[in-house]
Amino acid sequence: MQDNILIIDDEKKICSLLARIIELEGFRVFQAANGKEGLRILKAENILVVLSDVKLPDFNGVELVKEIKKIRPAAEVINLTAFGTIADGVMAMRNGAFDYITKGDDNDKIIPLVYRAIEKAKLSGRLYELENKISRKYNFDFILGKSRAIREAVSLAKKVAGTSTTVLLLGETGTGKEVFAQAIHYEGARKLKPFVAVNCSGFNPNLLESELFGYKAGAFTGAVKDKRGLLEEAHEGTIFLDEIGEMSLDLQAKLLRVLESQTYIKVGDTQTSKVNVRVIAATNRDLKEEAEQGRFRLDLFYRLSVFSIDLPPLSRRREDIMAIAMHYLAEFTAKVNKPEFTVSKEFARLLAEHHWKGNIRELKNVMERVVILADDTEITEHLLPFEFHNEVKGNDPLNMQEMEKQHIIKVLKYTRGNKTETSRLLQIGLTTLYRKIDEYKIDS
Repeated sequence: MQDNILIIDDEKKICSLLARIIELEGFRVFQAANGKEGLRILKAENILVVLSDVKLPDFNGVELVKEIKKIRPAAEVINLTAFGTIADGVMAMRNGAFDYITKGDDNDKIIPLVYRAIEKAKLSGRLYELENKISRKYNFDFILGKSRAIREAVSLAKKVAGTSTTVLLLGETGTGKEVFAQAIHYEGARKLKPFVAVNCSGFNPNLLESELFGYKAGAFTGAVKDKRGLLEEAHEGTIFLDEIGEMSLDLQAKLLRVLESQTYIKVGDTQTSKVNVRVIAATNRDLKEEAEQGRFRLDLFYRLSVFSIDLPPLSRRREDIMAIAMHYLAEFTAKVNKPEFTVSKEFARLLAEHHWKGNIRELKNVMERVVILADDTEITEHLLPFEFHNEVKGNDPLNMQEMEKQHIIKVLKYTRGNKTETSRLLQIGLTTLYRKIDEYKIDS
């Protein structure tokens, strides 16, 4: 398949000569006498490289670069001029041109330049396609459920996505706060820029500061060279600060500065750094109450909560439980290459009646586990963790112990005795697993 080149030039002889030279290299060449005609061809054909005269009847070729990029973001533009100026060259490059050359003097450079431009355009095209795939993967269509509570949350998120406003996501653990943050980012104007997620509870205060802001060489023992912070990595994109209620008061003050002035100071530095970043924060705490108790800065709370979205727990959207469960059932069935399953009525009933303290995250883990353990084509209640049965039949502790024992044996069998993987699937600590193996005298 030939690569497509477009030449835009109102001087017909030059345009035809240039087209012939390029065609001899095996490219397919389109010609346009003005900018309007060139843009029409761009919309109709998959053009990789545009060679455009600077002086056109209806366009300044330097300004035309912007219009070309709107239609074909991955296309590369080479500006041609009879009278090159430094100012025009600088403007062309700022507008996104690949290069700016003078006609006649630089004719021997055109073919090598075209090859380099095509190489870059193809790479940009692949990156653009990948970014669009990521954008489609994390859009609002991937937020499951049709209950009123979730629809109201999605509606609010869609309204704020197109802005750069700071967003605070509120809700219990496992309600999908990171999924919402990703959707807000990838549905907004920053979607082709980085999305950086940080779990504030996963770092001690000093480490979190150096991770967020970066540091200069010599700032502390072990800092042998400069390090970019996550804020810098998220420049022009979005930084998602999960569990922001865990952030220390000192660090909160520094984050407030970022929100107010888009500036910060790296650890060990004396100079101010600038950053253009959108902040989306999330917490399962009542930050206003935390602020009143002196555990969270009130000024930061008000700055973060410019636009708050409350994500409902599964207890407020029980009509969505089976739809979400069936989604994960299909996902995990495909992953382990098993045939399609049906679900028993008792299994569905126990799902609907469960308390779901871990919300969607817990439901996802449960569905992964039942798919792994299922031997038949029907998913039954016997595959559910023992606590589901305990909620319904809490009067028979001996029966529950036997059920728990058999469940542990089945998971151990699946993992071929791998205790770490077994504890993950059972959602219990490794020490707890060893204690239960010993208590139930399980041969492992």
